[in-house]
Amino acid sequence: MDYLRTFGTAALLAAVTACSDGASAQKASKPSDGQPVKVVTAIESELRRNVEAVGTLAAQDQTTVSAEVDGRIARIAADMGDAVKSGTPLVVIDNGKYKYAAGEQESQLRQTQARLGANGESLPPEGQTPEVLSAAAKRAQAEQQLERAKSLAAKHLISAQDLEQAQTDLQTAKAAHETAIAAERQLRAELTGKQASLGNARRDLENTVVRAPFEGVVSERLVSPGQFVQVQTPVMRVVRLDPLRLTARIPERFGPGIHVGQAVKVRTDSFPDRQFDGKITRVSPAVDLQSRAFAIEAEIPNHEGALKPGTFARLEIATDQVDRVLAIPFSAVQTRYGSSQVFVVKDGTLKGSPVKLGDRLGPRVEITEGLKPGSVIVADDVEGLQDGAHVKPVDKASDADGGRPGRKTK
Repeated sequence: MDYLRTFGTAALLAAVTACSDGASAQKASKPSDGQPVKVVTAIESELRRNVEAVGTLAAQDQTTVSAEVDGRIARIAADMGDAVKSGTPLVVIDNGKYKYAAGEQESQLRQTQARLGANGESLPPEGQTPEVLSAAAKRAQAEQQLERAKSLAAKHLISAQDLEQAQTDLQTAKAAHETAIAAERQLRAELTGKQASLGNARRDLENTVVRAPFEGVVSERLVSPGQFVQVQTPVMRVVRLDPLRLTARIPERFGPGIHVGQAVKVRTDSFPDRQFDGKITRVSPAVDLQSRAFAIEAEIPNHEGALKPGTFARLEIATDQVDRVLAIPFSAVQTRYGSSQVFVVKDGTLKGSPVKLGDRLGPRVEITEGLKPGSVIVADDVEGLQDGAHVKPVDKASDADGGRPGRKTK
């Protein structure tokens, strides 16, 4: 009897428990009691596009300075890393033979000037040199003597032979005068040639000091003291570090928004927390057929010399291009196996919607396909959600609250 009473009590408890579990299951199946999720409304907004690209910094000017005369290196005046002004000596070549050559040319020039009757550096007018003046005087005297001889011959006071001698003397004086004029012209031509030779000799003497062609920094020394160099032997490499030239390529679709004079923000791995500002100086008119991008150049001030040529740089350009875009929180995107989707909430039920992502906009991401404006979607914690699940929307907010960051495009 006790056994039957105990069995009946157990059966009753089991029935009560079963009824309770059924009621709980029925309650949990109601959509209104689904998993709470935060939702947001996807809306379109106007957005000024920012282009982000990568480029390389290069020296604005760089050159290999070479020797212009032969000789032995007497002194190294600058070395790698030295800042130099335009005209600063870099290398000094032994100038002994060039001094002698310049002195010899100057001596020959002075001799020619003396023959022309120069007074210091001042030369007499053409036809007024001592030789020409002397010949002209003799010619004038011969002309006078001939006129006197003719007058005396007409009176039969001199012989015919004396008259002929006077005529001969005049012809000789004329020839001497013309010879003096020709000699003067030759001397003046020689003078011009000797002036040029002296100039070349002095230039060679000056070129024994190899100087910096512009303000910059010596990047490499290529010779040593005592080394014999010939014409066109490289001796130094000099680069101009301020400003630097930035080269980069921009996707063709952003062509209308890029122009000369636009501001450029640059960051490098060497200074990750520092921004360098510059401006676009050149824009290529052609698009590369393979990369579908066009080249730009920008000028980056480098007064402190912190940046170095050859450095990899990341640049950002605020363009003039304004588009209407549909952007949602990046946390609303579920990505699996290379595919992305968002969860649209409708009547308390989730529906997975495959989407195509555009550019990352700070905490948001652009949606180019798969989502309509005005759709209510789950805003975050989407990794564990599944299509068809029942949810309870909470904290509903507009996506417009996220602000409007500029677009960064690589």
